Amino acid sequence: MSIDTFVYRNTSPPPDAAGTPLSGKRFSVQPNMSVRDWPTGAGSLALEGYVAVENATVVGRLQMAGAYIVGSTRMSEFGLGICDDSSARAVVDGHADIALITDTMGEARMAAALTGLCGFKPSYGIVSRLGLIGLVPSMECFGMVARHPADITAVLGAVVGPDENDFSMVVDGIPDPGAEKGDGDLRGSFGVVPEILELLGKEEIKIFRENLKWLEMNGWKVHEVSIPDFALFPVIHNVIGSVEASSSGGKYDGVRYGYRAQGTKNWNEMYLKTRDEAFGFLVKTYFMQGAYFQFENYQAFENACRIRARLLRETQRLFEEVDMLVLPTRRHGFPADTARSVKETYEAFSFTVLSNITGQPAIHLSNPRGGKPFEPGVQLVCPHCADFRLLSVAEQLYACWKGGY
Repeated sequence: MSIDTFVYRNTSPPPDAAGTPLSGKRFSVQPNMSVRDWPTGAGSLALEGYVAVENATVVGRLQMAGAYIVGSTRMSEFGLGICDDSSARAVVDGHADIALITDTMGEARMAAALTGLCGFKPSYGIVSRLGLIGLVPSMECFGMVARHPADITAVLGAVVGPDENDFSMVVDGIPDPGAEKGDGDLRGSFGVVPEILELLGKEEIKIFRENLKWLEMNGWKVHEVSIPDFALFPVIHNVIGSVEASSSGGKYDGVRYGYRAQGTKNWNEMYLKTRDEAFGFLVKTYFMQGAYFQFENYQAFENACRIRARLLRETQRLFEEVDMLVLPTRRHGFPADTARSVKETYEAFSFTVLSNITGQPAIHLSNPRGGKPFEPGVQLVCPHCADFRLLSVAEQLYACWKGGY
């Protein structure tokens, strides 16, 4: 990995943290995650030269748990998509043991799927977002990429918990690492959404069914559970996400801070030129789309919010029938790492946006031995705040793959 894709910013020896939960673990962060005195440009010209003045809550908690924050990765602008992102490569190439990556529409899971790693998105509202510079506040969170789900379990145990300075956090039900983590044999039932299979090619369906057969052979039960409007998830994310992004991005105007265009004649021209120059094509298009729904077609945004609430209720009801959902993570022919338009990005992330819309935890699992079964991997989704049970199941699956069961 070249110097422009990973930058070592902490070259001093790691502190003596013997006995702490994350002692000896090296972490990378994206430059939209505040680490005091580190450049925090969020991958955008709009924040060129910005240096964080304090740690994000998550960064502070990691350091308290003995973690060693070693450096920064490249990232897509404001963490939207994974084009140009190098978070997972930092783990694959040995620069870090765990990478923090913004998960707005499934980035942690998709990055893991493309590199044979494990990628996790926690329940919305159980991990503080304070210090995360993003675009879609109701759907984004700190995601994690590592080689094994046990590493993610340790990380989540260190960072989960209330933060009085983050008003987006849930008030009740934040999972307790000790009480929620499952013990013993956790083999239960997985739900398969048949509407997803309609979007897969023949070879993809064959591989996915082999995965399901492997689960059944190893003691898990598999049932079909329907989400008739599954195809609406990317549409709803697109409408709501672009409106939130357009609103969030309004502060990057060249007046108060950040990049300011030069050679303009007046404030209005400076503002327009700054907005034109400060953002890349994907983010700029996303902003324009959001502005359309805000000012020209607000009814569509209101309808999207209502449909989001309905999809959440429908998804929650599925967990009365099964313990977890098992879904493909990515689609053949829709590469997320080269998607540069809004259309291409949503096509690539159409299977992962579900949990960002519902706020439920999700994990991508790649077979640690490579090859079949579970190649190119699957994602599991479980009820909100059942994160540690999800991770316990993931650990048990990894043990099965390695011949432990």
